[in-house]
Amino acid sequence: MVSILEKTTGLVAFVRTVDAGSFSAASRLIGSSQSAVSKSVARLEHRLGVRLIQRSTRTLSLTTEGQAYYERVAPLLRGIEDAEDVVQAASEAKGLLRVSAPQEFGRMLIAAWAPEFLARHPGVKLELNVTDRNVDIIREGYDLAVRMGTLRDTELISRKLADLHWILVASPAYLERRGHPETVKDLCSHSCLRYLTSGRPWPFSFADGQSVIPDGSFDTDDSGSIRQAALNAAGIAYQLRMTVTDFLADGRLVEVLPHLAMPVLPAYALHAFGRQLPIRGRLFMDFMIEKLSGLDL
Repeated sequence: MVSILEKTTGLVAFVRTVDAGSFSAASRLIGSSQSAVSKSVARLEHRLGVRLIQRSTRTLSLTTEGQAYYERVAPLLRGIEDAEDVVQAASEAKGLLRVSAPQEFGRMLIAAWAPEFLARHPGVKLELNVTDRNVDIIREGYDLAVRMGTLRDTELISRKLADLHWILVASPAYLERRGHPETVKDLCSHSCLRYLTSGRPWPFSFADGQSVIPDGSFDTDDSGSIRQAALNAAGIAYQLRMTVTDFLADGRLVEVLPHLAMPVLPAYALHAFGRQLPIRGRLFMDFMIEKLSGLDL
């Protein structure tokens, strides 16, 4: 019978090689020689009876079997590395924290606040992935993922970070040229800047349940581009309040239909650690809640 120690031989070398992209880079991470790392992976392949990594003079790539094996063992190895971190005191928090967040949230908030968080916890390294795609937290190896809106049925653990509010805005120049809409129906006769998701325009929704997909003068899947177009008097934009607060304050944008209540968009942090979330993850969520509580959202 093959012992557990024999089964785990070569796992660290294999996972580090995939993560680093080469045997030489993996050897620096492990603190071993390139030859030793390469031989360790070769022995693992021999024991499994399959080729995990395709080698060439310049690049390494995973085989189909290697990809499947990596997706299973990498989270397990990471769990072993995180085990000590679970019981660390806040002052001793350390290690890599991988976070995925939507574009607006990641760029405007997390990226802006990252220096303060890292200054508080110098032993932590933050890796931020900014995408509106819902990443597979477990398969893609993220510690935390920020999600907005109603959560789908999931086995992941969630913690609410804040409630975000929508707002309709336009530039004074646009409203002077086209007039101020008075009702939701009036939006249909205006040039509206629409956010695309899966190729379809996002509706303009209101707290009372009204919803409309108005005609669009400009469609894009980038909220920042919509905001810029609104600043340039191209039309009416449906934005998160937190993204336009400064422009409202300096008068570059004006609230449209201010008498109508807008819906709330909850923001959550999700993870797959159960009750064993590493301290660096807990500290990050606490930090985000602290910072968000001081904003006009």
